[in-house]
Amino acid sequence: MTDKLLNHRAEGPVTAPPLLLGPSLGTSYALWDKVAPELSVTHRVVRWDLPGHGGSAADLIGPGATVGDLADLVLALADSLGVDRFAYAGVSLGGAVGLHLAVHHPERVASLAVICSSAHFNGSKPWQERAERVRREGVEWLAEGADARWFTPGFTVPELVRDHRDADPEAYAACCDALAAFDVRDRLDDISMPTLLVAGRQDPATPPAHLREIADAVQGATLVELPGASHLAPAQCPEAVLTALRAHLGGPAPRGMEVRREVLGDAHVDRAQARQTPFTARFQDLISRYAWGEIWTDETLTRRERSMITLTALVAHGHYDELAMHVRAARRNGLTPDEIGAVLLQTAVYCGVPAANSAFAAAQRVLAEEDGTAG
Repeated sequence: MTDKLLNHRAEGPVTAPPLLLGPSLGTSYALWDKVAPELSVTHRVVRWDLPGHGGSAADLIGPGATVGDLADLVLALADSLGVDRFAYAGVSLGGAVGLHLAVHHPERVASLAVICSSAHFNGSKPWQERAERVRREGVEWLAEGADARWFTPGFTVPELVRDHRDADPEAYAACCDALAAFDVRDRLDDISMPTLLVAGRQDPATPPAHLREIADAVQGATLVELPGASHLAPAQCPEAVLTALRAHLGGPAPRGMEVRREVLGDAHVDRAQARQTPFTARFQDLISRYAWGEIWTDETLTRRERSMITLTALVAHGHYDELAMHVRAARRNGLTPDEIGAVLLQTAVYCGVPAANSAFAAAQRVLAEEDGTAG
């Protein structure tokens, strides 16, 4: 059964949201080497090889193949992994597969990122001619010009050029057939999931105008253009691609700031933002994305319950300044002074009387301020 599936590599927790990554023609999943490990921190990342590329069998497709055939192979891979709905990002032909999935299988695609790709690839004739020559002569002549097609002058990734040379000619030609027949321009307005378009400003194969065309047609789409990037942006500009994908995939971040304000109050968050410097900016972003965007937005526990847990943890570690802040948050989350007192009383048993004594003092000051009886 495995020889009927696309070769792939899975990284990240099995329980994390799934993210499928598609490659460009002539490359393997190594295209994502500098991006996938970082994305696997928050996602179950599955990157796959085209037929006849990397470790995928060449006979998975044949002459006259379509992008739909490749999309079916991706869905079969997802099914074999128990993945029903997934985020998807793809480069060039991999991006075309994503567009096909978004149009024809929208129930499977949670979000879409199309990188250095297009809704069409400049007509069928150039791809038909390329396929015919590859079937006659192999792929060596194409591999010799790979750097010029893929990267800006002076840049290369030898591993990817080697992948190109190792690609099976028949499978490569079948992928060219798929590109020749691909055109979904009349279906772009059917795409409704969150969509990111990433263009390389110096990409000769799918220049920015191709990505703009998609962005203009897909409601709510985001377009990012990368200066200095050519066709294989994840390999040439991995940090820029990572930044765009994290913003696209990390939906909780805006919600995180909203929740942070709801729990801690506008005044506190405004003060924290005002004190932010370039040195602390990444830490503030971490708090908003991770603590508030992922933990506090999880509906498994109520905010009241999270406040009680947080108060206990802060007492246990002696973080009394933070404790005062979270006593205020606990009141905003609906805890009464008596309930806060009960939580602190329990910490006397499990965290120690001296710790609880300091906690009661800090909490009493906050509650007194609330009642207007301080000092």
